[in-house]
Amino acid sequence: MDLQNTVKEALNALYHHPDDTVRMQADRYLQDFQRTLDAWQVADNLLHDPSSNLETLIFCSQTLRSKVQRDFEELPSTAFRPLRDSLNNLLKKFHKGHPKVRTQISIAVAALAVHVPAEDWGDGGIVKWLRDEMDSNPEYIPGFLELLTVLPEEVLNYKIAARPERRRQFEKELTSQMEVALNTLTACLSISELKEQVLEAFASWLRLKHGIPGSVLSSHPLVLTALSSLSSELLSEASVNVISELIHYTAAGSIDGVSTNVPLIQVIVPHVMNLKSQLSDSTKDEEDVKAIARLFADMGDSYVELIATGSDESMLIVHALLEVASHPEYDIASMTFNFWHSLQLTLTRRESYISYGNEACIEAERNKRLQVFRPAYESLVSLVSYRVQYPEDYQDLSYEDLREFKQTKYAVADVLTDAASVLGGDATLKILYTKLLEAVSGNGNNEQKEWRPAEAALFCIRAISNYVSVVEAEVMPQIMALLPKLPHQPQLLQTVCLTIGAYSKWLDSASCGVTILPSVLDILMNGMGTSEDCAAVAALAFRHICDGIYSELVFECICELYLQCLPLRMLTSCLDCRKKLCGCLDGLFHIYNRTVSGEDSFKVPAEDSLHLVEALSMVVTELPLDDAKRALEALCIPVISPLQEAINQGPEILSKRPSRQLTVHIDRFAYIFRYVKHPQVVADAIQRLWPIFKAIFDVRAWDMRTMESLCRACKYAVRTSGRFMGLTIGAMLEEIQSLYRQHHQPCFLYLSSEVIKIFGSDPSCADYLKNLIESLFQHTTRLLTNIQEFTARPDIADDCFLLASRCIRYCPQLFIPSPVFPSLVDCSMIGITVQHREASNSILHFCSDIFDLANSTMGEQFIPIRDSIIIPRGASITRILVASLTGALPKSRVDVVSYTLLALTRSYGMQALEWAKKSIMLIPSTAATDLERTRFLKALSDVASGGDTNGLTVPIEELSDVCRRNRAVQEIVQEALRPLELNLVCVS
Repeated sequence: MDLQNTVKEALNALYHHPDDTVRMQADRYLQDFQRTLDAWQVADNLLHDPSSNLETLIFCSQTLRSKVQRDFEELPSTAFRPLRDSLNNLLKKFHKGHPKVRTQISIAVAALAVHVPAEDWGDGGIVKWLRDEMDSNPEYIPGFLELLTVLPEEVLNYKIAARPERRRQFEKELTSQMEVALNTLTACLSISELKEQVLEAFASWLRLKHGIPGSVLSSHPLVLTALSSLSSELLSEASVNVISELIHYTAAGSIDGVSTNVPLIQVIVPHVMNLKSQLSDSTKDEEDVKAIARLFADMGDSYVELIATGSDESMLIVHALLEVASHPEYDIASMTFNFWHSLQLTLTRRESYISYGNEACIEAERNKRLQVFRPAYESLVSLVSYRVQYPEDYQDLSYEDLREFKQTKYAVADVLTDAASVLGGDATLKILYTKLLEAVSGNGNNEQKEWRPAEAALFCIRAISNYVSVVEAEVMPQIMALLPKLPHQPQLLQTVCLTIGAYSKWLDSASCGVTILPSVLDILMNGMGTSEDCAAVAALAFRHICDGIYSELVFECICELYLQCLPLRMLTSCLDCRKKLCGCLDGLFHIYNRTVSGEDSFKVPAEDSLHLVEALSMVVTELPLDDAKRALEALCIPVISPLQEAINQGPEILSKRPSRQLTVHIDRFAYIFRYVKHPQVVADAIQRLWPIFKAIFDVRAWDMRTMESLCRACKYAVRTSGRFMGLTIGAMLEEIQSLYRQHHQPCFLYLSSEVIKIFGSDPSCADYLKNLIESLFQHTTRLLTNIQEFTARPDIADDCFLLASRCIRYCPQLFIPSPVFPSLVDCSMIGITVQHREASNSILHFCSDIFDLANSTMGEQFIPIRDSIIIPRGASITRILVASLTGALPKSRVDVVSYTLLALTRSYGMQALEWAKKSIMLIPSTAATDLERTRFLKALSDVASGGDTNGLTVPIEELSDVCRRNRAVQEIVQEALRPLELNLVCVS
């Protein structure tokens, strides 16, 4: 009683106390209480207590439902019947009570049925037990009907901590009793006020999609009742749900499955078709119209392959779906969009016509069907194109409304591309051009207000650009001629620019392209000066045009625009035509120098200047070697100067500078080294620059941001220069291994990974790399001595084991025989269960790389060394992996752990199987049964014997699910396996 009163007081505080702190304390207490064993009895008592208020009843019903779902194993085996009887009494008590309470109790009983085998409920399991209860207690039928509704829903409720085998068995029990359930529901139809509830329960059972043939259902009283309800004045939501489920029921499986359900389809379709007139009935409630539209959409989606035959009957459904697509409410019209896409795929893909034999017959049938559906898709284009029109109040729309409007536009664009796939792009373009003409001619003298229809038509025209022929000569010239006449409203101008960019290939191919170009460029220049968003898309259009049209004219525009001080990132998008701009380098470097130095008004953000660095670097790549060398020097000079100036001020001042003052320049070097694709030129540059880099390394090694920026620049220099960097690489390696011992920067490990990739197999670098590997790994293993250190330094762990994996792939001859290899394996065993995703994954990939050593080109010769390290630790490694599978790591990492275990088993065969047996047998039988453990070991045995690894997926997932099914079981398993105690100890 004391505990019951405490719970009541905590609930009162939670809902009514004015102090937030008190409410939070009450919430924490109640959450902790729900996990206790006492929660069973307290919740049950309070639910039976007539003095409990609604808040108490809701909380206790949720608690009892949760306990049955997750913690049923806490109870002794003898508790089933008392619990069932108590829940049954509560169902009766609340059969007319608060719906939330009744629903929670119903779910609790259904969850109990998932846990407990059918025979414990008596002959026929819970379904017959429930039928008998309803027969004996007719006054409580409403409450029992809710239980009958939720029962099949619990088949796929993975909140219930049931074993996979028991879950499968429960589904079989329900499907075997489907006829009993439907007979029980049929008997309840005689109570008119329960008809809605009966139909909802029927829809729930239909979702199982098992048991009763369509020929039987076609005349079933429940089906006939649902169909008759469709034509009633008050459309029943339950009847719509039933018919929707019946449609899905008939389409479950292959097209052969549809054909076996033809009797049921022939009953459903006419009843649904009779509702077509209601789609346009203005007196109908919108929710009713939405329900009817849903039925037509379900028919379209489910019977698309039958509809695609183009029969007269199927075209009636198509016309009805066009009616839905024409509905003014987008939420209703868009229900058909998936159908139009599926139909397009069915009509256009060759696989749909395989049964017609030879190619001539296939092509003839395909063309015939495309012609049949042509009018429907032509109508569809007209019906959807206006839906992308900006609303009149678009400036007042919230962020969420604007995002929703954008999603609408994307969805309509997809429908238009589906139509273009059926009609052809040129034919679709003609329809949309008509819409554009209507929009332009409708402007009158109020152009600024009526820009929206033109923008919508142009958006649609842009959407199908990939489907329009580059030789189209009838409509596109007229569209391009029309564009300069449109008002320069920002949204419209933005879409005009996007349309120009989308049709850049047409401009390049069209005979009239040269004459159109000046007016097009004029539009883009206006776009550059309108707004940042508009300028960005105008720059993108410039870039596309640069791919094919005279760069001189484009470049003049670019320079003019830049001199207007427009944002640089817009300019640099245009420099993609780098091959054509090599002759303009003087002008480009003039712009670049003023930008980087910040002269005059060229105060552009550093991020924007990187776009220019990138573009110029790509231009330099196109130059001959000698010219590229001079150009690269010119590119580096304005970046070197501020860094050299900072260094010349002395170490003390350099160390106090904000990171940003250095990284803004170092990042430019990273872009230069990344995009100038002249290895020798970059190698010479980095050799000259190394003294500057070393000075910054020496003074700023404590500063993570500066070191990350500098290592990134060095990484790209190594990646681009490759073997040409030989003179500098030794100095770089000595620098980072020395600094790593003092400052533990993860980026030093990351840079080392790039060096290993490039130079790992180079014999001339062997001494440098061997010293690097041993130094870095020795120091890292001294840092990461327990799981707490892994948790505190996840970046170091991540980069360390990424580097180790690189060593296995690129220089096993240096890494595996080295004295650091055993200590790194031990270190990996400590860190496998770290919760940091990237760090854990890197460790697991490192382990699997070790086990897969025989698959690498140079690895096979080192297998004896590997085995001498792994075999003494094999039992411990296996046990850690099993612990990771069963709860030490999150469920999302099971795939990575599984692969590592598979790699171990493939490499060590029956020896690995023995390790696994010892680990699996540690798991208590209360957590995993002998059958579940045996199934897992059998699959592992198949892999050990050289069998298919695919068969291991399900047993691994099931063992993982079983051992994680609730907190108590997971704790029992981890307590048995104790992965963190195995770090350096071999398990015998």
